[in-house]
Amino acid sequence: MKSFDQRPDIVQMSEAEKDALLIAQWEEIKRLQARLKELEGQLKKDSRTSSKAPSSDGPKKPKRTRSQRKASGRKPGGQPGHEYHGLEAVEKPDHIEVHEPSQCEECGEDLSAQAGLNYEARQVFDLPVLRFEVTEHRRVCKGCPTCGEISWGAYPPAVANVVQYGERVQALSVYLSDYQLLPYGRQSDFFGDVFHRRLSVGTLQTIRQRCAQRLKPIVEAIRQALIGAAVVHFDESGLRVAGQRQWLHVASTSTLTYYRVHPKRGRQALEDMAILPAFQGTAIHDGYSSYGAYEQCDHGLCNAHHLRELTFMHEHHEQAWAQEMIAGLLAIKQTVDKAKGRGKTELSGKTRNVLTQRYKTILDQALEQIPELPPVEKPTRGRKKQHPAKNLLDRLRTHQSAVLAFMNDFQVPFDNNQAERDIRMLKVQQKISGGFRKAHGALRFCDIRSYLSTARKQGVNVIEVLQGVFLGQPWKPPEAVPA
Repeated sequence: MKSFDQRPDIVQMSEAEKDALLIAQWEEIKRLQARLKELEGQLKKDSRTSSKAPSSDGPKKPKRTRSQRKASGRKPGGQPGHEYHGLEAVEKPDHIEVHEPSQCEECGEDLSAQAGLNYEARQVFDLPVLRFEVTEHRRVCKGCPTCGEISWGAYPPAVANVVQYGERVQALSVYLSDYQLLPYGRQSDFFGDVFHRRLSVGTLQTIRQRCAQRLKPIVEAIRQALIGAAVVHFDESGLRVAGQRQWLHVASTSTLTYYRVHPKRGRQALEDMAILPAFQGTAIHDGYSSYGAYEQCDHGLCNAHHLRELTFMHEHHEQAWAQEMIAGLLAIKQTVDKAKGRGKTELSGKTRNVLTQRYKTILDQALEQIPELPPVEKPTRGRKKQHPAKNLLDRLRTHQSAVLAFMNDFQVPFDNNQAERDIRMLKVQQKISGGFRKAHGALRFCDIRSYLSTARKQGVNVIEVLQGVFLGQPWKPPEAVPA
């Protein structure tokens, strides 16, 4: 960096010295402008132009997102043929209350002895009075008339203690903590307010520990099923555990979910998670380098990330090619969606060639638009710093097959929204509770949430499957059951 602390005496300077000073000032202004642009770019990044979460946008929300989706032309609300799910009267109500007139509205005559001529009805849907039911299990002994031996009846397997909570109470407790994300204190309040019996924090912890332990074989089966899947989504996000930053990793499909917490974000975590190292299908992710290190499988990059980055390049760095690339990627997506809608399983070779060539042409033209960064006086070791637009351009060119994987294989989605949706609720848990106090609590949460998310994806009632866990008859996803 040039030093301009002292004002030069221009009167005493020669023409050559003045020229050298002007050049030095011009170079310094150019460097400072580039630095200012970089810092402004960091401040202007938000959830619309980067991978930052919407919650990080702060009180000054970004301007309304210009959606990349095209108008469907349909009116808002339910469409023709949409199945109605509103409240409807039932033929056989549980209770009937009759409201008869006691006297004539006109003359006041007593009508109590008169039969009704007709009636109209209204129905009120409400909950019954909620309270705990206590079932006593009695084990009876009998004497054998032949040999005199005394034999005892057997308690059901789920009845293990002299006094205990049943499977429905335990299922509701886990549902509240690991699906609805209620902290233990609020769960205790819920049971006290609704059922007039407050469960202690220790009891809630024990129930949750028991559930996670029983689910371990099923969660392991889910992990194995993901290894054999054709397409799996991967993502990771920071998580607070025992006051330290750790990482929540997810691997998922539209029917399976597997979570794991790990101190590391990169390769070591993926190795310990033990899905990607053995996976041979197509891995969908956001381009984090650790995922790309696994070459035994195919890769598909999240184009939702690319669209946000391209939007930033167009709006902040004024890169016209970025807007063309957005239009190009969306045009390919629209072509694929139309083909799928017609029942096609792939695009014709001619169509793929045309779309691929357009993609390459945009990248080639982009090189002419990206400015060079001003040289630094003291170059650092390693790769030369490039303009952010050049970094994005290089990624789109180097990983072209992964960017366009959704075009070449209709099983591959356009984006990684599946994994992002799966990881979102665990971020909500962190906002509610601030993280996990103990590592074992985080691991239990991952096991239980993997099970519940998988059940929900497959249309199974999560309360019922949790009851099955405590009855010793847990539901198992079909993909995770050995043939």
